[in-house]
Amino acid sequence: MKKEFREYRTGQGVPASGYYMCQSGEKAKLDKDEKFPSCPVNDDETTWKYEHS
Repeated sequence: MKKEFREYRTGQGVPASGYYMCQSGEKAKLDKDEKFPSCPVNDDETTWKYEHS
């Protein structure tokens, strides 16, 4: 099965619960249907990627 490595932007809905990493390298545990937050480092809009652990 092919894994999808999509990037998500601040304000988009979280597609699946798990750990995500922002552009600054900070990880956050997010729950399905939450909104992706701003960067925890500088509070700016950012992109998030799913992390396996």
